[in-house]
Amino acid sequence: MTHHRARKRFGQHFLHDRSIIERIVATLDPKAGERIIEIGPGQGALTRELLARVAHLDAVELDRDLVATLNTRFPPDRLTLHQADALKFNFCRLAEPGNKLRLVGNLPYNISTPLLFRVLDQHACIRDMLFMLQKEVVDRLSAAPGGKEYGRLSVMIQYRCAVEKLFGVPPGAFRPVPRVDSAVVRLTPHVAAPVSVNDPERFATVVRAAFASRRKTLRNNLTGLLPPEQMLSLGIDPIRRAETLTLAEFAALSNAPLTP
Repeated sequence: MTHHRARKRFGQHFLHDRSIIERIVATLDPKAGERIIEIGPGQGALTRELLARVAHLDAVELDRDLVATLNTRFPPDRLTLHQADALKFNFCRLAEPGNKLRLVGNLPYNISTPLLFRVLDQHACIRDMLFMLQKEVVDRLSAAPGGKEYGRLSVMIQYRCAVEKLFGVPPGAFRPVPRVDSAVVRLTPHVAAPVSVNDPERFATVVRAAFASRRKTLRNNLTGLLPPEQMLSLGIDPIRRAETLTLAEFAALSNAPLTP
């Protein structure tokens, strides 16, 4: 295998533990005819195991050197490589009518949160996502109201997806060894949202503002968006903090009529 020095600016930590790789593929359980997209194939360890199960795979990789290496290891009729920034990539253009995408990958930890928001924006063409992330991020994705892990990411992901925290991955499964634990999570876009939201953009605005300063109350964080009296009319005390609100309560705040 050609040596490739991991680039810190790309957040590269290459998965090498075969038992973990096999467990990820077994959990994904790809079937013939499914459109599988791997994000960040790196040196191709997971790619190789996926191609043992499917006839064709698409992969999005930013690092030109890795793209060149992968092109020498896998035939183009089996692996279609897209040399692109996943943060800007239009995944939906790869979807086919009646065949939604299945995303899988060891996401670079330095861009995992913005990348999750990017794929959320394209949830309509995605069947499911199986991602390896920093354990702290997976804890935030699956967090319930009231804990320190619960935040904007928790609310926005849970509004769009069912979250299934699957298994942990130790640092030694990677080269170079990261300083954090990792975990694998499955995100499945809801067929029907768990709460009714009139305007998704306003919902996102309200959630972002509510968590803008975690130590401040809703009264302070939502100034200019909702007056305290309107919160009270919804049964939500304006002196509460955002991390105590349920998904349904955030939906109620965002659906409240705008006051002049």
